[in-house]
Amino acid sequence: MQPGTPDAEWREDCAPRRVLELFATKWTSMVLHTLHARHAGAARAGVLLRSLPGISKKMLTQTLREMEESGLVTRHVKATIPPAVEYRLSDLGQRFVEPVEMLYAWGRANADALDRLAVRPTSRRV
Repeated sequence: MQPGTPDAEWREDCAPRRVLELFATKWTSMVLHTLHARHAGAARAGVLLRSLPGISKKMLTQTLREMEESGLVTRHVKATIPPAVEYRLSDLGQRFVEPVEMLYAWGRANADALDRLAVRPTSRRV
């Protein structure tokens, strides 16, 4: 949005705010990235849990539910005993992977600048 743009472009439900709302938790982008980059778009919850250091089982479950509700992933139950549940990137999820991958690539290319940032009180970085 450029200076002088109409007020309607700054409303609470504008596209930039909705993007930020979608990624308000760090885990949404991490799950998208992990599904795409490490598991070819599909994985079981246990595999994701092992692939995402620092996430709790409860947080992963909550994140996957929210992502399913928003349409980023689909949940597939396999008819096995016990039932196996697999999460797959939806077509919409595939569209959101592209900017996530660009952001992560930028982060890797600019790690030195990120290292110079002051450590936030909630950061796990030392």
